[in-house]
Amino acid sequence: MPSHILIVESPYYKEITDFLIEGAVAALGEANATYERVCVPGALEIPLAIKIAHESGLYDGFIALGCVLRGETSHYDIVCNESASGLSRLGLDYNIAIGNGILTCENEEQALVRARPDKKNKGRDAALAALAIIDLKNKYKERHATA
Repeated sequence: MPSHILIVESPYYKEITDFLIEGAVAALGEANATYERVCVPGALEIPLAIKIAHESGLYDGFIALGCVLRGETSHYDIVCNESASGLSRLGLDYNIAIGNGILTCENEEQALVRARPDKKNKGRDAALAALAIIDLKNKYKERHATA
């Protein structure tokens, strides 16, 4: 049965997020995975959205997509650290497969290089990471069932 994924996106920087989504969706298509999408206002809201959706039991894994660009204040550091920490805690505490595609860059030029499917394609990387963890979880479920 194909994996069913929720893409949780923050379109704060829409052009960058759209490129990330393009890469992620292409990777999911290649894996015959199904997906749904949900938008949240910013990167800080992504972990909570994933936790809420995980509690529904509808999804095998999640892809977090968005972008944080350095500004003139320390807000950048807080958003980067807290969103990454939230995703890590969810994965470890709740055994959730999450591909982290929240870009944290100095400027828009760096972000576009990382987001574009014809460049570094980090949306694809995030999708592949989520799918790899789902496969690992399924492998150990099968082993446990036959043991």
